[in-house]
Amino acid sequence: MNRVWAGLLTCILGSQAVAAETLTYVDLIKRLTDLERLATLPAPGEWCAQWSSYHRDSRYDASTGKYVKWDQNGDGNGFIRKEGDRFVLAEMKGPGCIWRIWSAKADEGHVRIYLDGASEPAVDLPFIGYFDRRNAPFTYPSLVHTTARGLNCYVPIPYQTSCKIVADKDWGRYYHFTYGTFPADTRVPTFKRRLSAEGRAALAAGDKILSSGGVDPVGKRAGEATVKKRVAVEAGAKTHVVELKGPQAITAIRARPIDLPRSPEDRKVLRELTLEMSWDDETQPSVWSPFGDFFGTAPGANEYRSLPLGLTKDGWWYCYWYMPFAKSAAITVGNDGEQARRVDVQITHAPLTRPIETLGRLHAKWHRDAFLPPEPERKIDWTMLKTAGRGRYCGVMLHVWNPRGGWWGEGDEKFHVDGETFPSTFGTGSEDYFGYAWCNPTLFENGYHNQTISMGNRGHVSVNRWHVCDDVPFGKSFEAYIEKYYPNDKPTRYAAVAYWYLAAGQEDGYTAQPLEDRIGYWKTPVVFREPGAIEGELMKILTRTGGRTRRQDLFRQKGTWSDQYQLWWVRNKPGNRLELALPVRSTGTYRLLIQLTKANDYAIVQLGLDGRKLGEPIDLYSPQVVPTGAMDMGVHELTAGQHRLTFEIVGANPKASKRHMVGLDYVKLVPAGK
Repeated sequence: MNRVWAGLLTCILGSQAVAAETLTYVDLIKRLTDLERLATLPAPGEWCAQWSSYHRDSRYDASTGKYVKWDQNGDGNGFIRKEGDRFVLAEMKGPGCIWRIWSAKADEGHVRIYLDGASEPAVDLPFIGYFDRRNAPFTYPSLVHTTARGLNCYVPIPYQTSCKIVADKDWGRYYHFTYGTFPADTRVPTFKRRLSAEGRAALAAGDKILSSGGVDPVGKRAGEATVKKRVAVEAGAKTHVVELKGPQAITAIRARPIDLPRSPEDRKVLRELTLEMSWDDETQPSVWSPFGDFFGTAPGANEYRSLPLGLTKDGWWYCYWYMPFAKSAAITVGNDGEQARRVDVQITHAPLTRPIETLGRLHAKWHRDAFLPPEPERKIDWTMLKTAGRGRYCGVMLHVWNPRGGWWGEGDEKFHVDGETFPSTFGTGSEDYFGYAWCNPTLFENGYHNQTISMGNRGHVSVNRWHVCDDVPFGKSFEAYIEKYYPNDKPTRYAAVAYWYLAAGQEDGYTAQPLEDRIGYWKTPVVFREPGAIEGELMKILTRTGGRTRRQDLFRQKGTWSDQYQLWWVRNKPGNRLELALPVRSTGTYRLLIQLTKANDYAIVQLGLDGRKLGEPIDLYSPQVVPTGAMDMGVHELTAGQHRLTFEIVGANPKASKRHMVGLDYVKLVPAGK
């Protein structure tokens, strides 16, 4: 049978298998943990999308073919429309199911979910009531949880014909409603909060599975077998672990490198080792990744447990993605390092439970900066996955190297399905996509999303998100982006492994990456620091009569600032005063040096020391952002202890944009005579 007819038969079989399907609520609950279902090729009419509070100024202009205001970041208050005093947050046609609800700030205002044209809501709760585990059935801790301030609810809410979500004005800020749509003839129940005994038992069982990462959610399968080997991989070589004959499926991979060095030396080794998998004698592997990255965390061995992937305390990495094949499967471990390595590997395989014609092949590829969008107005979009064919997107692991610090993840996820110009999933922030909120660096683990390493958002960060019940089906193509606000030269670098299924015989376009691109780029940059300076961004604020202060990163600007940060005083007006603590170690005579910043929206400011003016007001206007250089503020007799350095806004240059900002880079006390 040629490939065209095989493809048509697959479509027909898939369509017939799903067209008249009736799904009970228990069936839907089982999808919360059903990794095998992800391998089934989508039927016509399957869909997954998301309503969110993204900034509505971001749009696609069909008349010009341009993306407009694509980097807008006011993502907390978007909605579809107002109806009286209420806000319509989401509208969907069925048959479908809400799989995920997320928020960063859910308040007491009610959010009502109307299903199938009913005049009374199926759910009517304060928005926080969807997340606080006080309201059945939203009470199961692995399904309803707070992770690093992110509020998550994965209790399925199905509907047959329609769903409309309406909020009171004080509902809060930031929301996602991720929903799936089934083929048109599918029958699903209309959700009711009062579940049957079977529904409650199924939710409890799913909750238990999701809280038990590290074990196959199916348990022991009929006819399964496990190959156990210790693999020796010479430096610069590859070793075949196993070659299996089909049709069947690999259901589990467990692996443990022997003599893995301690952190941080393990980071290099786990990028030198590689894992690749090929299905059905294909010439290019469908799976290729550095060893550690494939299992969902990088760099290094970071213990965590999720539903499909993880690393247990005893050093075993595990994978429970379902991996079917028709003819053959080959797994290879490579070693691009200079030292031979040994790896214990256990491969479990079992007979298929579905016709192979209905199943896709697992793809997982590691990359950095591959397939970035060509449109200049989309330069903020960083490509997590770009692929063609028919399949399902199942998730991503993102590794961020952010050595200079600052919040790296202000970017929305955007999913384009089957060539759509405007994404059907448009998020509200990078951390929001990964299930947390407010750039919180706290580590967390869950069946669906994890933060496995973070150094206070400075240094290495690794996060992942698995789409199990909320996988994204596609028939022709799929593109997943996440906004990347910090460029590579900050430096802030991204690397990712995407996981998805494609129909048999379809290639994904990604290739193996050389070792020099996988290691060594996470070097801490050398940053100039003025010797003996007191950094402005670190000085203690004693009083502030107006405006706001924060630490600002100046890496994008031309010029030299000590440590490349400054204390930034914004939202000002004339008359506002800022008082900082100036520490003096020992009594003496000192020359006071200060470096400030000039820009086109900066103020005229009067400086003072211990209640006395320091010279004349300083005009901080400049057409460009530039440092003032070290300004001599005179010689002063100072006693040991704390002194008071003050700034008062007295006006602005006529040419300035009247935002009255002030930036303090550093203060320096130099003993007189030096």
